[in-house]
Formats: sequence, structure tokens, C-alpha cells
Amino acid sequence: MDGARQERLRLEGVRKVFRSAGGEVEVLRGVSLALAAGEFGVITGPSGSGKTTLLMVAGLLQPADGGREWFDGREVSGLGERELAEIRKHGAGMVFQKFCLMPHRSALDNVQFRFRYLECDAREARKLSEAALERVGLAHKAEQAARLLSAGEMQRVAIARALALPPRLLLADEPTGNLDPDSAARVMELFRELNRGGMSILLVTHNAEWVAPGTTHWTMHEGRLFRA
Repeated sequence: MDGARQERLRLEGVRKVFRSAGGEVEVLRGVSLALAAGEFGVITGPSGSGKTTLLMVAGLLQPADGGREWFDGREVSGLGERELAEIRKHGAGMVFQKFCLMPHRSALDNVQFRFRYLECDAREARKLSEAALERVGLAHKAEQAARLLSAGEMQRVAIARALALPPRLLLADEPTGNLDPDSAARVMELFRELNRGGMSILLVTHNAEWVAPGTTHWTMHEGRLFRA
């Protein structure tokens, strides 16, 4: 297979069930998808359809309750947390809708958090973090506390954190959902740039406007995924 088209991610018949005192809710109902290296996949669908859960399973942050998953051609179904963490270190990066920043720490500190469990010299971690902030246009805000940044700037810090050690697959959960139109456009242009550079992206969004940059589009409804 052409290296440029090698498979980055594959899910086959993936199920996820949430259990509570009220009973079981099947959130993912036999989801299958394939994403090639360098592909930009976009998933749209209403709230509660399972999009975020799918992204968490694809990013190896939640285990599936059924089905199979491969990452870079390696089956990861059933691997232990230690093995999954090793794959996540360099393989998958996650950008959350609510930023997940430490509000009283600087933008630079937040990006450097990416290296907390990695064997990396502190000076090298700082250098890589500064470069990531520069890439997202926030080098001048490196020492600013996260709580003093705008929503658009906070989202770019979250992206910089994911990019400090560039992942092969970037997963983004509603990354423009809390942003004004101008900030959202800047974030999406950054994703386009990353994809043009060869990074695989899987983006979840409510916004039909962001389907256009993608190379593949799926829709999600009641825990099922459909090719659009």
C-alpha cells in the first residue's frame, strides 16, 4: 500500500454502553469507520447522537464494550491502559471543546503539561512548547494566565498543547463550539494547514460550514454512523 494512504484508524462494529442505576444506554451501536493517513474526516450530527463518545473511543481514552479497533495497522482492542498510553503519547492528540486548561497557570505551562508523563528534558519540553505556541500565533501570550485569554486564544492554547509533540492523528471535539465567528475561522484555517502538512484529523462538529474542509464526511444519529 502507498505509505501516503496507509490506514491511520479503523473501527469495526464498535459498541459503547453506559450503565447507571437507571439501566443501560447503548451510546455507540456497531460503529465502523476507516481513516487514512493524511485524511480529514468530519462527523456531524445532533447533540446526544454519540459523537463525543465515538471520539473518546477512537482516541483511546475510553474502552469500547464491543467491536474492534486498529491504530496505524495495529489492533488495539483489549490492550491495557499502559500500552494505550504509550500509543497516545505520540500517536493521538485530543482537542476538547471546553479547552481543559489550568486557568491560573500560564499558556506556556498549559502547553508544557503535554510532557508530564514523557521522558523529556525540561529545556527541550519548554522549547517544543514555545514553538507550538508560535505555530498557533500565541508566542506573545506565553506568560499570560489562561484565565485572562479570550475563548479563541484558549482554544489555540489547547491546540498548541496537542501539537507540542505532533500526533499522527488529531481528534477535535466541537473545537469551534464556544468561539465567535472570527476565532472559529482562525482555528479551522489552522486545522486546514495541519492537514495540508500531512496530519490526519477527525473532527466532530455541529456546524455544517466546517464539512467543506474535510475529505470525508459522516453523519451520526442515535449511536449509528453513516457515510454522508
